Amino acid sequence: MDGGPLRVVVLIGSTREGRAGARVGRWFTAAAGRRTGLDLDPVDLAEADLPAAYPAEPTPGLTRFRERIGRAEAYVVVTPEYNRSFPGPLKQAIDFAYDEWHAKPVGFVSYGYRAGGRHAVAQLRDVFLELHTVTMRDAVALDLLAPSFDDERVPALLDELTWWGLALRDARRTHPYCA
Repeated sequence: MDGGPLRVVVLIGSTREGRAGARVGRWFTAAAGRRTGLDLDPVDLAEADLPAAYPAEPTPGLTRFRERIGRAEAYVVVTPEYNRSFPGPLKQAIDFAYDEWHAKPVGFVSYGYRAGGRHAVAQLRDVFLELHTVTMRDAVALDLLAPSFDDERVPALLDELTWWGLALRDARRTHPYCA
């Protein structure tokens, strides 16, 4: 693969006590790790040391977060659905970076009950549209009441993410993106 493996941040977007996000993030990272050509970087917001409010000057944790987002060539956002939306700390983390997201693909792994997090993903698509990303059509939606997370949509998500990630990598090299 020209340019080495695709660098993918798996962003675990819940910070709640007792959350399922870490378990879902580990499951997805392990499933994606079986695919060759991906360099996965799990970023758990519960451990990211981000500030509670947007600071006048970047904190060390914020600088590290932006650097990891900036190095990535693709993203998979792991999000719960809380009250038909995604968590506030996830929105704040997304807003802590801006240019770093541009011209890169974003996939989604959502979880919850009944809708499996689909309402959260629908809203996140609009947020990432404003950040000049390409969101993947296929997503993984998990029902927390199911006995396991075995999901046949993981390969489709990774196929799309890889195609777009490599295509946009080449495009950024030959035609730098200007927002």
